[in-house]
Amino acid sequence: MSRHLTSLPASRELTALSADGARIHVEVYGPEGAPAVVLAHGWTCSTAFWAEQIRALAADHRVIAYDQRGHGKSPAAGPGGYSTTALADDLEAVLAATLGPGERAVLAGHSMGGMTIMAGAGRPGFRQHAAAVLLCSTGPSRLTAEATVVPLRPGGLRSRLTKAVLGAKAPLGPVNAVSKRILKYATMGPGSAPERVDVCARIVHACPRGARYGWSQVLAGLDLGAGLRELRLPVAVLVGTADRLTPPVHSRAMAEALPHCTGFVELAGMGHMTPVEAPEAVTAQIRELTLTYLGVKSGERENEEAEA
Repeated sequence: MSRHLTSLPASRELTALSADGARIHVEVYGPEGAPAVVLAHGWTCSTAFWAEQIRALAADHRVIAYDQRGHGKSPAAGPGGYSTTALADDLEAVLAATLGPGERAVLAGHSMGGMTIMAGAGRPGFRQHAAAVLLCSTGPSRLTAEATVVPLRPGGLRSRLTKAVLGAKAPLGPVNAVSKRILKYATMGPGSAPERVDVCARIVHACPRGARYGWSQVLAGLDLGAGLRELRLPVAVLVGTADRLTPPVHSRAMAEALPHCTGFVELAGMGHMTPVEAPEAVTAQIRELTLTYLGVKSGERENEEAEA
């Protein structure tokens, strides 16, 4: 199997209990007391999607990654368990389970993970713990209307076909040359390396069909514009120019609407799976946010040591 899914540092696993009783699987990497980073993955993915960021950051950060409900090791949602409310509940539960009172972290959300952050922006737990945010390859609304997976002109027909394709109940089948070619077209840039396509295909194909369908219905009707405007903390926005699922039009609009956008990065030729396609660029954005908003200046560190 590709190195992207192996050779991770040792983790501490725990369960966060969400508001409706859902059990959310959480993995914590890196040293206690280090600057904290919370990673929220996207639709049909899992904590494995962040392997490159975990490996790069865990030496000097406490990296907290969790499986969205129905993904990875988090059990499937119960009746009524697929909603933006549930996404926000789960994020609040993870923050409460992993961060001390008043402890702040940088939150990075990819795709549905970014939507999770928008959904939770007004929550007390979010406001207590979030120092800064990276919105990575995501959007707040009009997802099926703006997606370019179906090669037609914008309009009602394209939107309906996009919803049908992304919301299909059929199993994805085995990972093979054909399925990888389809996934690459829909979710990755044309120049994506074969091993990175393979990594994404194995992660996406491992997502249970019920969760894939349940969340697709939530995403099709998504409207998180109000949540976006509630993000009154520093937020960086990143997107690939070849993203067919959440095209750059979303990121440009978010950058304009955010009360405190710290930067907008477009990665030339990259598709939707930016943490895997361009891991160094995504990690650099997270590092910049932790240094700026969680870092302790040398003078402050010396004062703290003298006082101790």
